[in-house]
Amino acid sequence: MKVFDLSIVIPIYNEEDNIADLYQEIVEALSGENISYEIIFVNDGSKDKSEEIINEIGAKNPIVKGLHFKRNFGQTAAMAAGIEAGTGNLLGFLDGDRQNDPNDIPSMLKEFSNGYDVVVGWRKNRQDAVVSRKIPSKIANYLIRRIGKVEVHDLGCTLKIFKRELIQDIKLYGEMHRFIPLYAEAAGGRIKEVVVNHRARVAGETKYGISRTFKVILDLIVVKFLLHYSTRPMHFFGIFSFSFFLMTVGCSFALMLHMYLHKISMIQSPLLVLSSVFLSLSVNSILLGLISELLMRTYFSGNEKTSYNIKERVNF
Repeated sequence: MKVFDLSIVIPIYNEEDNIADLYQEIVEALSGENISYEIIFVNDGSKDKSEEIINEIGAKNPIVKGLHFKRNFGQTAAMAAGIEAGTGNLLGFLDGDRQNDPNDIPSMLKEFSNGYDVVVGWRKNRQDAVVSRKIPSKIANYLIRRIGKVEVHDLGCTLKIFKRELIQDIKLYGEMHRFIPLYAEAAGGRIKEVVVNHRARVAGETKYGISRTFKVILDLIVVKFLLHYSTRPMHFFGIFSFSFFLMTVGCSFALMLHMYLHKISMIQSPLLVLSSVFLSLSVNSILLGLISELLMRTYFSGNEKTSYNIKERVNF
């Protein structure tokens, strides 16, 4: 198997009008670079002619490879398949809608000579709709920066390049492709953010809307847990258990004080119910922690599985 300097992974979903032009742009952008590279189009169950176009380009140029999914599994699964299939020492990602500019790749590659392990694009002048794309993106990026503790302005930008060793073992699912820099930093990688050109879509239709923000928030909670508590889930649930136990003690003390001062029966006070509820939550949190510990041990010793099914492999 030939090992390339760079593997460019491009998720494709109904982008028949963009694939050929995008391929040509990449070839032209890297024509002056002294590197070997491969282009991996991951066809995420497209219903148009994307599969045929990828196969036609691959037949003319062996550096163009195709992965065709049996059905639509989502962008994260497509990127995971590209990471698994690529052989490059560096792994780069581009959107298939041509809004990312391949001419930014050479300047991003130069940053690796400065000791960086991850170079991510920042769409500072983003050419998208304000309400449906820009505002949700700003909200999502703000939350990711605050919770993930990564100072990157635009984690939603697909244009990124990574050193292979930082991401080859990351298991991606859901909408977690945008969180790869968080995993990379947790692994000790140095991140460089560069301003890149962002272009308006000229063909095809956007696949994302404002509803995606809520999915990102949910996945962010999962990522936060996996990054900091995946090997010690009892610590995570223990915080809640201890907090509920303190509430139980507080309610019990208030109940005793209320009985002493007002000379009323215990069952007449709502504090008894609150004490019981908080005690139950405290015990349940401990039990959840124990179950999570068992699940994590099963996960780390389990069989390797993927979140996608490949129908056909081209030029592999």
